[in-house]
Amino acid sequence: MTDESTPRLVVRHATLSDIPAIRELCAKVYADSAPYSTAQLRGQLQNFPEGQFVAVLEGNIVGYCATFRVTGEIALAPHTWTEITGGGFASRHDPEGDWLYGMEVFVDPENRGLRLGQRLYTARKSLCESLGLRGIIFGGRLPGLVRRAAKVGGAEGYVKAVVEKRLRDPVLSFQLRNGFDVHGILKDYLPSDKESLGYAAHLVWQNPTFVEPEVVGRRRRPAREPNTVRVSIVQYQQRRVSSFEEFGKNVEYFVDVVADYKADFVVFPELFTLQLLSIENEPIPANEAIAHLTSYTERLKKLLSDLAVSYNINIIGGSHPTRVEDGTIQNICYVCLRDGSIHSQVKIHPTPNERYWWRIEGGNESDTIMTDCGPIGVMICYDSEFPELARHLVDQGARMLFVPFCTDERQSYLRVRYCCQARAVENQAYVIMSGNVGNLPNVENMDIQYAQSCILTPCDTPFARDGIAADTTPNVEMVAFADLRLDDLNAARDSGTVQNLKDRRFDLYTVDWKRK
Repeated sequence: MTDESTPRLVVRHATLSDIPAIRELCAKVYADSAPYSTAQLRGQLQNFPEGQFVAVLEGNIVGYCATFRVTGEIALAPHTWTEITGGGFASRHDPEGDWLYGMEVFVDPENRGLRLGQRLYTARKSLCESLGLRGIIFGGRLPGLVRRAAKVGGAEGYVKAVVEKRLRDPVLSFQLRNGFDVHGILKDYLPSDKESLGYAAHLVWQNPTFVEPEVVGRRRRPAREPNTVRVSIVQYQQRRVSSFEEFGKNVEYFVDVVADYKADFVVFPELFTLQLLSIENEPIPANEAIAHLTSYTERLKKLLSDLAVSYNINIIGGSHPTRVEDGTIQNICYVCLRDGSIHSQVKIHPTPNERYWWRIEGGNESDTIMTDCGPIGVMICYDSEFPELARHLVDQGARMLFVPFCTDERQSYLRVRYCCQARAVENQAYVIMSGNVGNLPNVENMDIQYAQSCILTPCDTPFARDGIAADTTPNVEMVAFADLRLDDLNAARDSGTVQNLKDRRFDLYTVDWKRK
């Protein structure tokens, strides 16, 4: 017997777990073009969680609506869809934007009689009113234009005819009935939209409840994230160990220490598990030694996850050589959260030596990881030297980028350090580095170590003068802490001396991740 009081159709906020169903629906609706990638949808959801809605009919997602906040200066000026949405990631979301921008609405064509579009538009308007914004802006399709352009004098004549009700357009007429006014015409808004000849109607809905704020520029705290995140880094001393249990006690010592300081995150270095080679210390080829380390993978994951839960801290578990399903070995960072979940990020770019001596292969995916402090990204050492990778993670909503690294001498270290500082500046994000120190003479396949771990910030007025929130003494085992204010990133992105994210030229370039 079914419960008749259970709603059959609801509109709710979208969640990360909805992404596969949203992609499936998108592919169904836009059969002639590629659906949103997982990374793009993750960016929309993580850049502005409150602004994404799904319509759910009897447990199935049948509609999706995506929005973000933006200033009128940007949204009311001529623009293209790619420019204003940050390539579909909603990465130009401005927490202080006074307008809501509607970047997407689509519904299942098999359920159009349920007024799904109307319901999603209503949810969008309710959000606008609850946030006290001026209104909603977006570019509306003109699917009837391709058939009538020649008769009515192009896009301008077509829109005028629809407004005057001399013609009916299935999209624009619906939007006009919903209280939107035509602000103008957007040329080349979406060139792939052949029915609209690339044009869009520039539409505006004025929020009838909007009240001009008395104090201009007062900043709101970003929703769903704590204001301050305490981050700790472990500059880890390589030392001989006689067993995995001894290694585990060393790791637990540092987790215990930083947990006493109420840290939200602790970061260990790349390949800090190399010290496990000192247990057997066998004179075998380097590739065989690395292959041997893979036997510790499951024990390492359990150790880090148990510590994360026991000490109530999120652990960025450096990295560890891991044999994957196809038999190859990858360098993987295990991120163990204090809720007991385990996530992983593969090193995308193995160094030439890693490929040649250790036969390590690179991964193909770079995804954010949702934590209780917001979405984060991980770049393992050499990955930080490729700016596209950090930008891809920031587009998905990451504000903190963690970089476990392992370098042998100062020049190698400085390559990573300078690149990480650049990533912090160009993405207006925090970058957190943690490296190994100390040498193990007479241990086979162990290199020398050099590190000065640090927590880096953008270089602007809300941050430390030199862009360094905290750092360590070179080549000395120690920990360092910093309290990172996420609001400061909002301030820098919105009104900083330079506004790197806002000022990107989306009309000239984007980061196009080729894997789904």
